[in-house]
Amino acid sequence: MNAITTEIHAGPMEWADPDGDTLVDVGLAARVILYNDEEHTFDEVITQIISATGCSYEHAEGLTYEVHSRGLAMVYEGQIPECLRVSSILEEISLHTNVTF
Repeated sequence: MNAITTEIHAGPMEWADPDGDTLVDVGLAARVILYNDEEHTFDEVITQIISATGCSYEHAEGLTYEVHSRGLAMVYEGQIPECLRVSSILEEISLHTNVTF
């Protein structure tokens, strides 16, 4: 299950255009943080990052090394629904993630 950390940033979720007749949802940017564990191989993590984010092998390999050496890494940044999707895919193999914004 995803652990979601929320930090409130100043600024509206919606913006009214200057004409005053349209609301535009500006959303919030979010990040998926992946944490290191001792249960998964590098290849398993690389494969899952590629599956979740669609990034290249080289990028996923770099992220996996960062997670291994630093204990965590931001593996994806985007709108909240997409971050929740990415986190869910990573957690399919019991990787530990956190979605923050």
